[in-house]
Amino acid sequence: MAPLIALVAGFLAALLAGLAGVDVLDGWHPALQVGLAAMFLLTAFAHFFPRLRTGLVAMVPPGLPRPELLITLTGLLELAGAVLILVPATTRWAAGGLILMMIAMFPANVSAARRGVPGATALAPRTALQVLFVAAAALAFAG
Repeated sequence: MAPLIALVAGFLAALLAGLAGVDVLDGWHPALQVGLAAMFLLTAFAHFFPRLRTGLVAMVPPGLPRPELLITLTGLLELAGAVLILVPATTRWAAGGLILMMIAMFPANVSAARRGVPGATALAPRTALQVLFVAAAALAFAG
């Protein structure tokens, strides 16, 4: 739920800043980029904060090698995506990469939900959130 809150709060804060006269945030598209950046900064942080990292490592499906390394790599990719989605020259590349990453990581969320991993979101709400997050990134890509 925290990523959704970060997405919405970042989006609304950026919209308000745009309305208050911050030209670079004037419009829904740059506000969406800020919301996505906030969401991916938050999720990237979880990959490196020890207590949260342990839960993420547990979510990696048992058949995949080196879960610690996979969590580090996905955290770095999320961090890069969060920064690059804010740079006009790289927004489309970042949004496309984040979409592909979310799609690639979704089976791990399904596996974690089915295995009852503590902290994993139940499958139906997780699927709905994933569709929303991918749609938001697709809008950033299209904009």
